[in-house]
Amino acid sequence: MAQTNNLKPNTLYIEVIGAGLPEVDGLFVPSTAPPTESESGTVSSLGYWNGKMAWDRADGKSARSPALSYSNTYQSWRICRLDGHLAYDITCEEELPPTEREWHVYKKGVAPAPRVVIHHFDPRQPCPKPNVVFVLGGPGAGKGTMCELAESQLGWTHLSAGDLLRREREKDGPTANTINEFITAGKLVPNEIVVALIKNSMEFITRTTGKTNFLLDGFPRSLDNLDGWSQIFGSQTELPKMLYLECPYDVLEKRILARAQYTGRVDDNVASLKLRFDTFKAETLPTVEFFKSKGKCIEIDTSQSRQAVYALVASHLSEFTDQAFVTQPLTERAEMLLGLRPYPKDEE
Repeated sequence: MAQTNNLKPNTLYIEVIGAGLPEVDGLFVPSTAPPTESESGTVSSLGYWNGKMAWDRADGKSARSPALSYSNTYQSWRICRLDGHLAYDITCEEELPPTEREWHVYKKGVAPAPRVVIHHFDPRQPCPKPNVVFVLGGPGAGKGTMCELAESQLGWTHLSAGDLLRREREKDGPTANTINEFITAGKLVPNEIVVALIKNSMEFITRTTGKTNFLLDGFPRSLDNLDGWSQIFGSQTELPKMLYLECPYDVLEKRILARAQYTGRVDDNVASLKLRFDTFKAETLPTVEFFKSKGKCIEIDTSQSRQAVYALVASHLSEFTDQAFVTQPLTERAEMLLGLRPYPKDEE
């Protein structure tokens, strides 16, 4: 009879959405079923079944406990109906219920199969507050490169205000026309749109991945942005630290023209660069000065080598970086970003 020892506590929550059988939909919480022997002879501990995490319905209505669990016999994850009969399953050996694959409609289920979302925090409770570092610099100063390196090598989450706005514009949502008008004119998008996109993205990532360390690339671009941040996160909340990547204009121009060959961005040209840089000086530099006055701004000269810049960025993030990431070797992608190996031909 197999035992399940040294299992980490099950602290995850599962949300089941859009099942053809509405009674299946809802929140599933870590199982409270007492340790017992499963059909495969495994003695399951609290929060587990068959050696894998298991969940009960949050409303306690299911006749079966756990209501979402793994079957060693059938090598599949299974979700049951309120009466205990199985409704949906998916054959695999993954440690957690798959969230990106389509589930199978079982004998007692009704199409369509549901979508499964894993939450790292109880969705009934407020989302944990994020740990944020703002990253500012002129167009072409290296914000995206340094943030991507910190994400892949140091475990931080990189959110670009510009990318979030472009993605929202591509969706053609209710604010798409407004976003397009402002970006095309080289002006700053209204504060309420930017802050809402950032807040929603951070909360989604925190709940679904458990990550709380964020680099906000290109935010706050104005003191108005910062006011919007304070309104949402509270004026008493400690002001985040800022990394200001400083670079001379002539260097920025060379970089923008060089990357225009492969980015396809409509604003990577001299005329747009001039507009963007003038906007940066008028709107963003006062924000940088404000952070300097509060002792919250760290200036990094990005005209030096990328390796030197990354070393400085990593050192200033080290206070909150998991040491397991610090000691891992550079990935191939990181070596490319640092100029230590060439990009593939299709990326040149």
